[in-house]
Amino acid sequence: MQALTIFFYILIFIALIIFLSWYKSPKRIGKKGEKKVFNYLLQLSDDYHIINDVVFKTNKGTTQIDHIVVSKYGVFAIETKNYRGEIYGDDNREEWTQIIVTEVTYQRKWWKTYTYVTKNHFYNPVKQSMGHAFRIKEILKDYKHLPIVPIVVFVGDAVFSDVRTKYRVIYAKQLLQVIEEYKTTYLSDDEYHNVIKTLQDNNIRELIDNKTHIGNINSERHKRQDTVNAGLCPKCGGKLVLRSGRYGDFYGCTNYPKCKFTVNIG
Repeated sequence: MQALTIFFYILIFIALIIFLSWYKSPKRIGKKGEKKVFNYLLQLSDDYHIINDVVFKTNKGTTQIDHIVVSKYGVFAIETKNYRGEIYGDDNREEWTQIIVTEVTYQRKWWKTYTYVTKNHFYNPVKQSMGHAFRIKEILKDYKHLPIVPIVVFVGDAVFSDVRTKYRVIYAKQLLQVIEEYKTTYLSDDEYHNVIKTLQDNNIRELIDNKTHIGNINSERHKRQDTVNAGLCPKCGGKLVLRSGRYGDFYGCTNYPKCKFTVNIG
């Protein structure tokens, strides 16, 4: 009987670990952020058509777009980031920085606290969003006059401490306002429906699973990383040299300012 009780508690402990692993997983957090953005998009009028979780083929594999909004005024490619902490970055850096500052209380000295700082890097969301917009523009090549607008939306508790960009990097509460700023009509009714159909026809989400898509992404990232490890710029082939900036040391391309590729250190 005692052995069964111990076995039962072990099962509960294992189940709890599995649940916490799932609950804190990047995939779940990402999907939660996408759902928040989708709820905002549902407030748009019937003039806008929403396509969620789109996967397009590219010459390097596949690219996944969280949301595409189609209207007569433009097509909006939306990339969602569910982050917290302070965000630092600009258009040219290969990676952006996330800093999370946590106040932790001493276990035995409850009146004392210490500051715990976590620093993470993530792929430049502007570059990611621009890649999405470029692929959409290729697919909609027959509509050269139609604006394709990349938007990066941060949900959660992220704060733009120092984000310098000429593109749309916004908080979720700003999303509808940004989309509705575009008021010039570029498409007729027939063209509007044809654009939607063209995007849907090119969407291969039902034909490709997440494992394959992530494999495509990782393969491309490994190629880029191998080039960087060799001291070469993956964008233009120039040499990478050590430089210092307001965010600390980084590697930059010797062909600057023609090539503005950079990569963070540490």
